[in-house]
Amino acid sequence: MGDDKQGKVNILCMKWGDKYQAKYVNTLYHMVEKNLSKPFRFICLTDDDNGLITNIESFPIPEIRASLSGPERGWNKLSVFSSTLYDLEGDVLCLDLDLIIVGKLDDLFDYPGDFLIIKDWIKHDGTGNSSVYRFCLGAHPEVLAEFEKSSVSIKKSFRNEQEYLSSMMLNKKCLQYWPREWCKSFKRHCIKPLSFFVPRETAVPDNSRIIVFHGKPDPDDAIRGNSGKWYRRFKPATWIENYWS
Repeated sequence: MGDDKQGKVNILCMKWGDKYQAKYVNTLYHMVEKNLSKPFRFICLTDDDNGLITNIESFPIPEIRASLSGPERGWNKLSVFSSTLYDLEGDVLCLDLDLIIVGKLDDLFDYPGDFLIIKDWIKHDGTGNSSVYRFCLGAHPEVLAEFEKSSVSIKKSFRNEQEYLSSMMLNKKCLQYWPREWCKSFKRHCIKPLSFFVPRETAVPDNSRIIVFHGKPDPDDAIRGNSGKWYRRFKPATWIENYWS
């Protein structure tokens, strides 16, 4: 990728704690490399950069001046909305680690809009799913500033960071969603709706670019056919290995 950072788009992920190992970050990098023709920087904000391949730039997760205690730890994702984030500039596509890329990513940078996010597949109140979102770095510093100022009341009003983030962007009149077919849920869109009692087939939805594995299973679980739920039985989704590598 060279030393010149000008004119590159940014891919950003976060890894903290021990839920996901370096393998998930490295695999995400390789999927991006295969599916993005634009020159890019790949950044991982993390508390442990051991095992990351050399093409991944790692930085410490910026400290948020607020209490992040509680069962929902995703609030630290709001740190990317700092007015400055290390030396990063321009558009950034933020990706969770528990997803697979099954189509070209260039359109996710070319699609018009100030702030793009997945329209949550379950909620009907406008909430976005922050597994995949894009914005211009430094453009929305009030998202973090307001949380740092009023985190206690915000955490009482919103269950998690994506509900708060969606509300902030809705109030700014800049909340927009990706085309529905681009970002799909493995649980909701890839498992074919047949009998509960017979393991079901799985497949990639037409025209999808990213498949999100929110909750359980994770991609490596799904490859083995391990759903994590007795009522969600499916055959080993070995096709995932064609993408998640």
